[in-house]
Amino acid sequence: MNDVAETAAIVQAVENYRQGMLTASKALLDGVCMDEVFFGHTSGLVQTKAEFIASVIDGKTTWKSLVFEKPNHRVVGDVAISNFVFVGENETGGKINKLRFDVVLAWHKQGGKWRMLVRQGYNKV
Repeated sequence: MNDVAETAAIVQAVENYRQGMLTASKALLDGVCMDEVFFGHTSGLVQTKAEFIASVIDGKTTWKSLVFEKPNHRVVGDVAISNFVFVGENETGGKINKLRFDVVLAWHKQGGKWRMLVRQGYNKV
């Protein structure tokens, strides 16, 4: 594949991640994450793949909206980096939460498919 095709594949992988979060889809999230994924939150919490997926599909949080603003993707061989502004609104325990923070994702091409190896949320200072 060329760089344009690889970048398009990364864009689709990011969209699968977003849709997996928005719809609480275990299948989408399982497909997009490597087993070894390091899933870091702005709070400092780090989750394994199983912990991350369980926290999305457990029904405690419902996403009302989720948009990834200002996306940027770079492909270097079998590694890619994505970053964007994570903007969303969810409901947890009857409380509406509005979120806005930055995210960086590291991808590894595994078996011809781009899979997330690292996700780190952070707040710019």
